[in-house]
Amino acid sequence: MKNICLVWLLVAFTFVGRAQDEYVLSDQSKLTISGTSTVHDWTVAANALSGRLGYDGTAPTEIDFEVAVENIQSERGAAMDKKMHAALKKEEHPTITFKLKEVKDKSIFVGVLNIAGVENSVEIPVDMESDSEGLKITGKKQLTLQDYGMESPTAMFGQIIVGDEVTVNFDLRFSKN
Repeated sequence: MKNICLVWLLVAFTFVGRAQDEYVLSDQSKLTISGTSTVHDWTVAANALSGRLGYDGTAPTEIDFEVAVENIQSERGAAMDKKMHAALKKEEHPTITFKLKEVKDKSIFVGVLNIAGVENSVEIPVDMESDSEGLKITGKKQLTLQDYGMESPTAMFGQIIVGDEVTVNFDLRFSKN
């Protein structure tokens, strides 16, 4: 009888330890990248995002997030897109990824960000809200292109140079799977 009770307790603890909800990234999500150049400020939009998130009721336990480089586009046309895609090394590294490692104080996501084939550990301050439709995670993160082995794009024979720092703004919506 004791053995049966022990087995039931072990099974119960196994399921309690795995109690987490799965979420997928909604089409309502938005991500933009803003920067400067010697002529004007600019913003591009990431139009193809995908991701999944595990949530234990208080904080994410895992996040796998991906941006398709070829679908990051500017309003300034194909010439800027081509230079940006080249800087991001689109052919060799067609995606930008983020993988969560830990959550600090429910407001800082620590993870690995891979851009242009270079992985760096990052801390991203976030605001997170939970509602009946899922989870909303918003924030921004400043990045330096050189930290990811990228050269600042240029135009007009080097007269226009993109600044080395960019800001990623995100408004991610995750729906329960």
